Amino acid sequence: MTELKNEARYIEVAREDDSDLDVLKLLPGTWKNDPGMKGRGWNAIALPFASPDSGIDYRLLVNQYDEVLKFTLVDKGVKNRGIKRNGAAINTDQVVVALDYEQRIEQLLAADFPASGLQGDPNTTIHHEPGLWLFMTNEAEKTSNIGRLGTIPHGDSLLALGAGEVTNGPPTIPAINGLPIGVNQNLASPYLAPYNHFHTTPFKGVVTAPGFPGFDPVEPHLLLVGGAPGTVTRTTKLQVSTAVETAGIVNIPFIVRQANAAEMISTFWIMELEELTPAGTPRLILQYLQIVLLDFFPRRDGLPGLIRWPHVSINTMEKVAEADDLKTALPATP
Repeated sequence: MTELKNEARYIEVAREDDSDLDVLKLLPGTWKNDPGMKGRGWNAIALPFASPDSGIDYRLLVNQYDEVLKFTLVDKGVKNRGIKRNGAAINTDQVVVALDYEQRIEQLLAADFPASGLQGDPNTTIHHEPGLWLFMTNEAEKTSNIGRLGTIPHGDSLLALGAGEVTNGPPTIPAINGLPIGVNQNLASPYLAPYNHFHTTPFKGVVTAPGFPGFDPVEPHLLLVGGAPGTVTRTTKLQVSTAVETAGIVNIPFIVRQANAAEMISTFWIMELEELTPAGTPRLILQYLQIVLLDFFPRRDGLPGLIRWPHVSINTMEKVAEADDLKTALPATP
C-alpha cells in the first residue's frame, strides 16, 4: 500500500485478489443468478396505496428476481487533500481506491396485497444502480474504512460507510424482522393484513419444486440461511450503513414527501467454497441482505414521527466472469 500512496492516480480493469482493494478484492468480475442460482433474488416493499375498500392505505409488494452485478474498473490513487496542524502544518492526504459497480435487476414474478394490478409484468427490469465501492487506505477509522456510493433513477443518492472482515467457515445470517416500526406488530392486527397474507402463504414466485417454503416478508432472511451450494471455507463480510458518521441518503422532493428513503444497511457475504473452478480457484458465492427504511404515514403507537417500513432485498449469486476478461484495459490516466 505504501507504493500506491506514492503513485499517480490511474484507472485500470479491476482484477480479483488485487491487494490494493483490501477487503474488496474478491468483488471484481460479474456476479449473476446463473446458471444454478436463477430466481434466488427476493424483495419486499410497502408502498403508499389508496384502497378504500380494504381500509388499508398501503400495499405490500413482493418480487422474485434475477440480477447481474458487475465490478469492472478500479480507480487507484484518488487523493483527498488535507493538512494537519500540530505546531507546524503538514500535508495529510487521504488515498482512496474506488471500484465501480453496476447493478441490474429483472423481475421474474411479482404479487401484492391488496391486489392493485400494478405489480408489473414478468421479465421486466425493475432496478438499475450504478455506483462505487471505496476503500480508504489511510486517515480512516477501521470501523468505517470502506464505503458504498449509489445512485438510483427514482431520485436517490446514498453514501454508506462501514468495514469488512474475513473469517473461516460460512457466514452467520442474522434474523430480520420485516414488520414496520411504529405500529402494533401483532399479525392479527387488521392494519398488518398484507404482511399476514404473505406470512401465512409465503410468495413462491415461479418456483414449483415440492417443499419450497417461499419468501416470507415477516422473516425475509430465511431463504439466505444455508443457501451456499457447497462447503464454505472462508467468508468475507462487507457491511455498510447510511446511519453512521457522515453517511446518509439524499432524495428528490417527491420521494421526501411521499415515502422518504431515510436509512440503509447493506451486508454482503462473499463465500469461498471448497469446490474449485476449472481455473483452479475457489468457487465464489455472494449473498446479500439489504434493508432500506422508508418513512411514511404517522406512527400508530402513540409516539411522534412516521412509520418506518423495511424495504428488504436478498439474493444469492455466483461469480461467472472476471473483470479482466475484457479484451482491452483502459490506458492509465494522470
